[in-house]
Amino acid sequence: MLTVYYDGKCGLCAREIAFFQKRKASNPIRWNDVARAPETLAGSGLSQAEALMFMRVANNKGQFRGWRLLARLLQFPLLHPLASHLYRLFAKLRFRAYPHCRLAAEEASTTAHDLAEKG
Repeated sequence: MLTVYYDGKCGLCAREIAFFQKRKASNPIRWNDVARAPETLAGSGLSQAEALMFMRVANNKGQFRGWRLLARLLQFPLLHPLASHLYRLFAKLRFRAYPHCRLAAEEASTTAHDLAEKG
């Protein structure tokens, strides 16, 4: 089973998750909205702020992983650094725009910049 941690208070994030929830998955997926139910992070090793910064996916062993197809595409020279930079920039701007994200960062004694760099 895969577990997806996402920010359900972010309109774009919620639409992205709704898109994936409509798709038939080969394995069961547990969808955890960490903005509304931060207790779902218990035992994950993630802070709420980290999970709000980037959507995270963990396998049944608790290992975080990305999408295979996306990973393959990002192996092309220059594409990975460019995509990574753009996503981190978007994530920082989105994170700063939402009060619940800023509050989670304050509770974790961190900043949007530090979270984006940590990735």
